[in-house]
Amino acid sequence: MQIPQQMYAQLCRRSFLRDTSVGLGAVALGSLLSGEAQAAAGQQSRGVVQPLHFPRKAKRVIFLCMAGGPSHLETFDYKPKLEQMHGEPMPESFTAGQPIAQLQGKALRCQGPMTKFRKYGESGQEISDFLPHISKHADDLCIVRSLQTDQINHDPAHTVMNTGTSISGRPSMGSWVNYGLGSECDDLPGFVVLTSEGGRNPQPISSRQWHSGFLPSRLQGVEFRSNGDPVHYVNNPAGVTPQRQRDVVETVNALNRIRNQAVDNPEIATRVGQYELAFRMQSSVPELMDLSGETKETLEMYGTKGADGSYAANCLLARRLAERGVRFIHLYHRGWDHHGDLVSYMNTCCGLTDQATAALLTDLKQRGMLDETLIIWGGEFGRTPMFQGKGKNPGRDHHIRGFSMWMAGGGIKGGITHGATDELGYNSVENIVHINDLHATMLYLLGIDHKRLTYRYQGRDFRLTDIRGHVVREILA
Repeated sequence: MQIPQQMYAQLCRRSFLRDTSVGLGAVALGSLLSGEAQAAAGQQSRGVVQPLHFPRKAKRVIFLCMAGGPSHLETFDYKPKLEQMHGEPMPESFTAGQPIAQLQGKALRCQGPMTKFRKYGESGQEISDFLPHISKHADDLCIVRSLQTDQINHDPAHTVMNTGTSISGRPSMGSWVNYGLGSECDDLPGFVVLTSEGGRNPQPISSRQWHSGFLPSRLQGVEFRSNGDPVHYVNNPAGVTPQRQRDVVETVNALNRIRNQAVDNPEIATRVGQYELAFRMQSSVPELMDLSGETKETLEMYGTKGADGSYAANCLLARRLAERGVRFIHLYHRGWDHHGDLVSYMNTCCGLTDQATAALLTDLKQRGMLDETLIIWGGEFGRTPMFQGKGKNPGRDHHIRGFSMWMAGGGIKGGITHGATDELGYNSVENIVHINDLHATMLYLLGIDHKRLTYRYQGRDFRLTDIRGHVVREILA
């Protein structure tokens, strides 16, 4: 179809879509008719790391983010000395000159562990009583007790966790992974985000935490919602017929081609490819979200009755996404900001997440998928060894100098503990692992050298690990 010169000079694609009131799903149909669009989509599905820098251990990542900062001192890092010093003044040798979030100018007193720890599995991993289900997987876990990060408040700490730096606007780790490896999935995004909440003070999570930054926009994460349409603007508006779709799409694609001849903008090809993906998602997303085909035993194992927006349902959806080839699956459970009444809220948060997390490990293992799926569990930081709160309901402040996470599956050595904090759980003192090191290790397991996965922007080669990071080889299987 030829568009008159005077017509396309006055008509932009955005206004055309607005005035015809056609949704993104409608636009997708025409892209299926275009060989050019299919070729462009095929190119977009390929990553830039070809061939892989290393033999890969994992095909995909499921990142289980406990947003708010779970206490390492009530999960994976038992400190007998802290228990012995409960109620005593916190020694200044630990805290002098250290960043503190909300305890400035207050008397700092030691807060002992608020639960019991036991040893589990053949490995004898020490895990708290708050996590009875995860403890059964002790021999699958690599518990890293020596994490450190740079930012002591939630949003900037999430930015470090997700992008490798506290500077907003950089690409998220899921976008970097898809940029490097491409997508294995034709009818779903390569990077999917699922959120849930429950606990104390659920902190907001901005969508920029899964944005593509300066990478191509097709690489940003897509949030799947639990209520209404799982993905906005994919379904067709009422009254739009297939023929109407085709007429609009053919014209839009013609405008796209004319514009691209003039500006040679890769984002135009990206948009055409995303229209095609959106069309295929019209059938793939409802099938994905329909859990009626799951057995009663599977639903009971996860602790959910269906796609209800709970963390349990999201864990089951994560397994289904992994089966379908989604490269990076990021779950956020918001509610771990336990400044007060920590025991009560730990019971709430662990009650909502512990069983489902263990079920995800079990399910992947039973299906032969755990060995090729890297699971990462943790929050944006830990909690202080010092008391916060009132009376009989203490909590803990934000803490960045030492905290715990665990990894399992995809090339990770199970049944080990790596690193250590000091005797009070304040500073990481042995085999320190910065967030950049976590990212470097994750990329290595996917077959990528973090120093070679770069993108040139504004005259500089950027990477996920910014200017540092090393692979933590001691935890590799």
